[in-house]
Amino acid sequence: MSDNPTPLVPVEGWHVMHLYYSVDHSQWSLLSEAEQRQAKTELSELVQEIRSHKDTQLLIFAVATPKADIGFMLLTPDLHDATHFEKRLTLALGPDVLTPTYSYLSQTERSEYTTTSEQYGKDTLVGEKGMTEGSEEYVTALKEFDERMTHYLQHRLYPVLPDWPAICFYPMSKRRSPNDHYNWYSLDHAARAQLMKGHATTGRKYSGKILQLITGSTGLDEHEWGVTLLAKDTIEIKNIVYEMRFDEVSARFAEFGDFYIGMQLPLNELFKRICL
Repeated sequence: MSDNPTPLVPVEGWHVMHLYYSVDHSQWSLLSEAEQRQAKTELSELVQEIRSHKDTQLLIFAVATPKADIGFMLLTPDLHDATHFEKRLTLALGPDVLTPTYSYLSQTERSEYTTTSEQYGKDTLVGEKGMTEGSEEYVTALKEFDERMTHYLQHRLYPVLPDWPAICFYPMSKRRSPNDHYNWYSLDHAARAQLMKGHATTGRKYSGKILQLITGSTGLDEHEWGVTLLAKDTIEIKNIVYEMRFDEVSARFAEFGDFYIGMQLPLNELFKRICL
């Protein structure tokens, strides 16, 4: 029997771990200067190793509040690899130097409310724009839509995340109130899709300002989704979250966990930031 476990890779998409740690400076101070230098080198080499792993990304950031000191966002297909990397990151600076304060496991996933090619042709091209089905402009417009949706699906399942300085993470769920008006799962698919359409319209206003990644965590962690926002300015994070809360889908049905704000930094600068 092989010592290597059978890969645990989703049929589509990647596993995603958000990891947050506080630094125990009393433990760090027990290390000699040589040991501290070696610990930083080992973490730097581990980061390079993880980032060179196939289909794997690792974002590193200083956390803006005392909720944590340092955070990692790890994306990789195999859950065995994700767990292996997580354990090594936890110990990279030495035993008990990094103390986990929060973590979240999710997967990249497609949206069940994505408009199909047939719906776009019927509702938008014919219904809203008055095109004739099968006409040259209709065929051209439908082809452009299909290309956009292919790109969108690729981003949802296999994103390439930029090094924008501001990163926000929060988990969320949909309400299950006994009152049917506030039970998301008592609505039929058409009603849910219509509500999500308005939500998506708000999100598109922030194209180029916010990169948003929604990852699924039903059955994997406490909430149902994880939301990661990358931006060049924290005001855009504040703006999109505030504006989306007025969308009916959020105002009536959304429940949020804690928000974690971080700043992506090179490791040498991060070490200075967290006083190592």
